[in-house]
Amino acid sequence: MNFELNRPTRWSVVALYAIAMAWVESAVVFYLRTMMDRIEPHQLHPLPMIGGLAFAESVREAATLIMLLTVGILAGRSWRDRLGYTAIAFGIWDIFYYVFLKVLCGWPGSLFDWDILFLLPLPWWGPVLAPVLISVMMILWGTLVTSEGHIRGSISAEVKAWALNFCGIAIALYIFMADTLDVARHGAGAVRNVLPERFNWPWFCLALLLMSAPPLHALWRFRIRGTAQTFSSQPSKPSIGVRSVDR
Repeated sequence: MNFELNRPTRWSVVALYAIAMAWVESAVVFYLRTMMDRIEPHQLHPLPMIGGLAFAESVREAATLIMLLTVGILAGRSWRDRLGYTAIAFGIWDIFYYVFLKVLCGWPGSLFDWDILFLLPLPWWGPVLAPVLISVMMILWGTLVTSEGHIRGSISAEVKAWALNFCGIAIALYIFMADTLDVARHGAGAVRNVLPERFNWPWFCLALLLMSAPPLHALWRFRIRGTAQTFSSQPSKPSIGVRSVDR
């Protein structure tokens, strides 16, 4: 008996997995921040060294990415589908991570609160709103490319969209790590004590615009397909000819 989930069901299962994983992630972070008195991460000495927690936390973050990629691989049929489901899982996981932290400890107080977003290869800093916006875009792209109606465009258009996307990613990564990069030459102690005060929103908006090229391209392909289907479904008009001769 061949039992296979349809696409909407697979989307829902991936979303459920991501939400459950977000709770696990937020609970672990809640435990760690409570132990280190760091419920509010944006304070003096934001990354104190306690035993081997720094190493364990870095490995946990890498393991999280592997888990999200794994569920995408299992859910998709093609590699495009698999990347799409991975993007969906990542976006939902990231958003609900903040939702559940809010439930557990009341943080973040707003979308503009600073957070340590990632530790690899250097600590990333940014307001909560920044990763949430990226996550929304990932969910949109993943949903479009894993939908039944998705059709691929020309290879050149795809390459251009992804080239713009990678440029945006590079800019965003620099913005998130700019403060830690400035002090990296002074060693791990300096990196651990970085406390950014200003986020470069103009450049981040540019990065976000560039990163949105693939989802916008996929959305455009959907619009083209919808227009084509509308015309093809219209009844054809009777041709005008001289068929009345036989009467």
